[in-house]
Amino acid sequence: MEKKIEIKKVNKFYGRKQALFDINLTIGQGMFGLLGRNGAGKTTLMKTLAALHTKKSGEITVCGVPIEKAREIRAMTGYLPQEFSMYPSMKTDEALDYLGALSGIPKSERAKKVTSLLRRVNLIEHRHKKVKELSGGMKRRLGIAQALIHDPQVLIVDEPTAGLDPEERIRFRNLLCEVAEERIVILSTHIVGDIEATCEQIAIMDEGRVLWRGTVTQLLENSRGHIYTANVEKRFMPQIKKEYIVTGMLAQNDYTTVRIVSDSEPDLPNAVLAEPDLEAAYMYCLHSSGCDVRGGEE
Repeated sequence: MEKKIEIKKVNKFYGRKQALFDINLTIGQGMFGLLGRNGAGKTTLMKTLAALHTKKSGEITVCGVPIEKAREIRAMTGYLPQEFSMYPSMKTDEALDYLGALSGIPKSERAKKVTSLLRRVNLIEHRHKKVKELSGGMKRRLGIAQALIHDPQVLIVDEPTAGLDPEERIRFRNLLCEVAEERIVILSTHIVGDIEATCEQIAIMDEGRVLWRGTVTQLLENSRGHIYTANVEKRFMPQIKKEYIVTGMLAQNDYTTVRIVSDSEPDLPNAVLAEPDLEAAYMYCLHSSGCDVRGGEE
């Protein structure tokens, strides 16, 4: 069975409000990044792929199975939602064992599976702690363990590193990359750094539409010739932020070095072309698609 998700002309409504517009994507094995601002439609798409929401029209197949076969889809999919909570008064291993029972895993297999998963997510030393006693990062790793308990072919994680400290964020991203060696992993996030560190294949969403589909390298190349740096006097910064898309500022004495996304060379002293980074390339993609991304006045 080919590990691939096919999404063709998918539309989704909440009442009369359309949430997804003609989504077309093919997602293969490995890490796939879904990048977009809050409210871009990422969570709606993730829940639709996990058979938690129903689409209005279009076609979705997960590893060859139509999305309408919800029970089969859920059996092959692990899902870690943005707001994750589970049995706070249970011990970590008890909570995972209980979820394994709910997934239909025989008791004779669960103990070994729970131990193996806790070791994999680096929680084996905390197995007897109550879930509510775990740190935010530990709870997120426990969330991955519960999503993997039934050995799914597809893992969907929605905004998994929001609120984590840098060390936990790195640990979590490394875990996702390890998991992706065996299955499809979809990482939905608004944090560019998470995509940059883990994904080569990406899609960018905004207001329920896919604006970009390709590789990180292609996205960087797409923005080449549109990223500039300039040294400007600090007193001009409010006006510059109003007129340009500023993605970086470094204050130095009376001047500020700014990094700007622009269709043409900015009318600023000492403005020079710069090598694009992923954050600037992402902002250029939004801008070139007609999205309002200027910061405005402070």
